Amino acid sequence: MYDEVRKADPAIAEVLDAELARQRGQLEMIASENFTSRAVMETMGSTLTNKYAEGYPKKRYYGGCVHVDTAETLAKKRATELFGADRANVQPHSGSTANMTAYLSFLDPGDKILGLSLSHGGHLTHGHPVNFSGLLFAALHYEVDQESETIDYDRLREQALRERPKMIVGGASAYPRFWNFEVLRSIADEIDAILLFDMAHVAGLVAGGVHPNPVPWCDVVTSTTHKTLRGPRGGLVLSKKEHFKAINKMNFPGIQGGPLMHVIAAKAVCFQECMEDSFKDYAKAMVANATALGNALRERGFHLVSGGTDNHLLLVNVSNKGLTGKAMEELLEHVGITCNKNTVPFDQESPFVTSGIRLGTPALTTRGMGTEEMGRIADIIDRAVANQENQDALDGLQAESGELCRAYPLYPDM
Repeated sequence: MYDEVRKADPAIAEVLDAELARQRGQLEMIASENFTSRAVMETMGSTLTNKYAEGYPKKRYYGGCVHVDTAETLAKKRATELFGADRANVQPHSGSTANMTAYLSFLDPGDKILGLSLSHGGHLTHGHPVNFSGLLFAALHYEVDQESETIDYDRLREQALRERPKMIVGGASAYPRFWNFEVLRSIADEIDAILLFDMAHVAGLVAGGVHPNPVPWCDVVTSTTHKTLRGPRGGLVLSKKEHFKAINKMNFPGIQGGPLMHVIAAKAVCFQECMEDSFKDYAKAMVANATALGNALRERGFHLVSGGTDNHLLLVNVSNKGLTGKAMEELLEHVGITCNKNTVPFDQESPFVTSGIRLGTPALTTRGMGTEEMGRIADIIDRAVANQENQDALDGLQAESGELCRAYPLYPDM
C-alpha cells in the first residue's frame, strides 16, 4: 500500500500507515464518522482530481469537461432519485458550505433565522455566534424541553410566532429522536418562513427508509455525503425546482469556484451504493445497533438524553458517573473506543469539558458488528468507568476491544 507515496514522501506514508492501523484497531463510535467502500475511495484518488470544471454540466468555463459532466449528471440524477427531490446540487465541498449556499439563496444579511441551539444538539452552522451563520444573520434558537429532553413543538411555534424569523432551520448534530416535519412545515407556513432541514446526520437513514424523509415537507434540504450515507466527505443541496436557479447561482459563482470533480464522482458512486437493497439492510442495522447499545447502557445506569434513540446515535450524560465528557472521552480512548465529548441540554460544564459523550453506530455497523457486539461494547464502557484507576483492568479492556476489531476486519485487502 501507498508505494508511490512512500517513494515521494516517507513521512506522509508513515501517517497513512498509522491512520489505517488506528482505524483498524479501534472501535470507531464517533457518530459523524464512517468507512467508505473501496470503490468510493478509489474514485476519490482518481485522475478526476486533475480537472477544473467551474460552472455546471454543459455550461462550463473550461474545455475538456465532457467526462466530468457525465459524472456530475449521474450524481445529480441519483441524488434526486434517492431522496425524491426535484433538484440536486452536488458541488458543495462540505455540509457547512451547503448550508451557506442554502441560507444565502433565500436570505439577506441581518435576516432572522431560528435553529436548534448547539448546546441542545444543533450545529455550529445553525446560527452559533462564532460561525458565519451567526455572524451574517440574526440567529435565534429553540431548545429541548428540560424534562423530556426532546423538542417541544408547541413552544417552538410560540417562539416562531413571536419572533417571525425568515427561515426555520431543522436538523442536528446530537439529537437522537425523529423530527416532526409536518409540524415544522405548519409552523413555517404560519409565518411565511422558509423551512430548511439539515439532514447531514440522518441522510443515510432516510435513504435506507428507516427515518422520515424531510424532502417532501421542506423548501430546501442540505446534507453531508459522508456520515450515515457512507460516501466521500462533501455536501449536497436538495430543493424544489422553483428555488433551484437561485441555489445554483449562489453555489457558483456566489460561494465556490472550481468543484472537486473526484469528490463529485465519488458522491455518484455513494448514491448508487445507497440504492442497493443491502444498504437498506445496513440502515436498519445502524438503528438496531444504536437501540441495543442504548438499552445495554441504560441497564448499567447510564443516563441517555431523551431516554433513548430513534436513529444512529446516543447522547449520554455521564455526570451521574462522576465524570465529565472530556474525562470520559479520554478514558474510552484508552480502552480502544473512539468517541467525542459533547454538551448535553442545560449543561453546567463548558463546551471544552461538557457533561456528555456522543456515541454512534455507523462505522461499527459497516464493519459488520450487530446487536450482540453492542452489548459487549456497553459492558466494556461500564467496566472502564468502574476500573478507571486500575491500569491493568483498562489494559485488559483495550485487549477486548482489539479482539472485536480483529473479528470484524476493516479493509482486509489493503
